[in-house]
Amino acid sequence: MAITEVERRRGQLAALSIAAVVIIVGVPLWWRTTETYRAWLPVSQIKDLAKLQLHLSADVEVVFARGTVTPEQQKKVPLTQTQDEEHAVDGDLLVQFIILRLQNMKPYRTATIMEEDALKKPTAAEADLSLHMLSESPCGSLVVYVIPESSSLLPEDVNVYIGQRRTALVRISAQMRVGKTLEQLLAQLEPRIKQVLQVMSFSHTDITVALSDRVRFRPGNKESIADSMRAFKSSPGYEITFSLLNPDPKSHQLHWDIEGAVQTYIQPLLTKLSPLANFSIDSQTLYYTMLGVTPRFDSSLEAYTLNADSLAHVINPVEARLGSNAASSNPVLNFLLYVPDIRHSPLYIHDHRKQEVPSNAFHSPRWGGIMVYNVNGFYGSETEFPVHVNINMAKVMGVFLAQLRLLLGVQSLSPPPGFLVAPCGSTGLADWELDRLMWSRSVENIATATTTITSLAQLLDQIGNIVINDNIAQQVSSAVTSLQLAMAELEVGNLGFALQYSKEAILASEKAFFDPSLLHLLYFPDDQKFAIYIPLFLPMCVPILLSMLKIVSEVRQRRREKQAKKE
Repeated sequence: MAITEVERRRGQLAALSIAAVVIIVGVPLWWRTTETYRAWLPVSQIKDLAKLQLHLSADVEVVFARGTVTPEQQKKVPLTQTQDEEHAVDGDLLVQFIILRLQNMKPYRTATIMEEDALKKPTAAEADLSLHMLSESPCGSLVVYVIPESSSLLPEDVNVYIGQRRTALVRISAQMRVGKTLEQLLAQLEPRIKQVLQVMSFSHTDITVALSDRVRFRPGNKESIADSMRAFKSSPGYEITFSLLNPDPKSHQLHWDIEGAVQTYIQPLLTKLSPLANFSIDSQTLYYTMLGVTPRFDSSLEAYTLNADSLAHVINPVEARLGSNAASSNPVLNFLLYVPDIRHSPLYIHDHRKQEVPSNAFHSPRWGGIMVYNVNGFYGSETEFPVHVNINMAKVMGVFLAQLRLLLGVQSLSPPPGFLVAPCGSTGLADWELDRLMWSRSVENIATATTTITSLAQLLDQIGNIVINDNIAQQVSSAVTSLQLAMAELEVGNLGFALQYSKEAILASEKAFFDPSLLHLLYFPDDQKFAIYIPLFLPMCVPILLSMLKIVSEVRQRRREKQAKKE
């Protein structure tokens, strides 16, 4: 009996020990080794970013030339004024509320001796160049020179001249300054300077267009909708492809100096746009490539025409022959030069009003442009085929350059009455046009990165079995930090740094959002875990559970026996 009691006690202790080891060690170890790893994310900072508040600040320096201020007014110069404007932009579910705060810092001063000499140049263009040589304004800033009415720099019907750099000339009349205090003079100048700022820098409409994917346009704002739909969205890089389409190589042999034309006309613009993105250029010649639409013959013109309604059907058949770089995810800008075959020559493009398009070209939003180049002038009664044709690249590149500006987001502006805007020059882009584009791209990058990070945080919060490894957490933290730095730089007016940080933010956010490791356990829910582990652990757990039930039953039996003996 004693031996049996000892064995029974030993069995109970063994069962209790095994159960204790399973509960204390086994279950936590199994839970720890099978749980989904989720690194820490800055959730509170991401929630703060969801309520997007943009504070944009531009420095506008106003310089008074000789003869624009009286001696009494000159005694109060220099001085500084700050003006704030706040706009609420309607947001959608991704960006709940956007506050756009526009701040203009206006230091006022008088012109220096060298600036006075520059303002005595014969033309406004020469004065603009001389002022630029004296001191180059930083990116995102403007300098407005107030000149007297007697100045010969501007024509009589022009009150404001906007040059190729970041300077503007504003004419002030004698009536505006005589008998006025400096405060009254500045109040009269304020509307004109505000117009200059809206032309050369950013405006509420520009920022709304940059946020077009995340805000609702108000009815009637058709121009903003058209601008937002025409240009490509911000991207770290773009690929530009020039294609020469020769549908009838038996009739004409085409020669185009595309390499020299790109270096002369396109490369200066791309070099100036290098802070925004990287560009790669290639070219190709495609033979026997026809348009997807048969042109109509117009007997009154003795030519073939393509109307505006048929242009939409031209791109798809041609696009199938263009090819694409499968190794790159950058957007592709296609520029096609089409030379009609002899049976459909000459060929002209007509607009919606049945009028001939002067450039004989059209562009498709977020795709590219097509130009029709007629060579019927080379044909004659005694012409020997194939005809050798040297394409006028200056004419072609002038059209493609204008289309490239539109597709990259350089908006064509209609200046207010009394404004004279200088041509953009050989680079194809004025300095202030570059600034406008950088403002828009910075805001667009910030909004896109914010939307991506917020969506990722919501997804990870709703689906608990998505793995968050350290690399993803690092990318998310890097994106949040870059966003905060970009918004801080925009607030103080450092446009170059703001653009750089916004590009880093969008790259980090998209890298985290599209990380393939997020999908490793997405289709492995918890019920599948139990289906796998129950057949493995159940045979081991049943004996332990039965032993524990037996021990509990024996303990209860002993208590009943003790109570019976006491009674």
